[in-house]
Amino acid sequence: MNVEVLKSKIHRVTVTESDLNYVGSITIDEDLMDAANLIENEKVQVVNINNGERLETYVITGERGSGQIIMNGPAARKTAVGDVIIIMSYASMDFEEAKTFKPVIILPDTHTNKII
Repeated sequence: MNVEVLKSKIHRVTVTESDLNYVGSITIDEDLMDAANLIENEKVQVVNINNGERLETYVITGERGSGQIIMNGPAARKTAVGDVIIIMSYASMDFEEAKTFKPVIILPDTHTNKII
């Protein structure tokens, strides 16, 4: 039996930009992606601390060291620049493996989106 478990979490980053006319997705600073073990095109869940919205989208690699968190396309309607969000990805694995699996959780500075 397989179960879905938390794989990666970027806890409390601030949305820096919003681009409603983009095709879709969330752009994340490549430093944050590396630290959280996320890859481009990976499916993520985004939870908005400010308004309670939840959405699923996919990751686009942002400029390394920029602190970018950009909500693109329809996701831009669910957040505003300055909103604090949590970004999570999940993995499917064997039940026994899942019992000992440890997700990667990073806690960047909420004001700069930089790893502390």
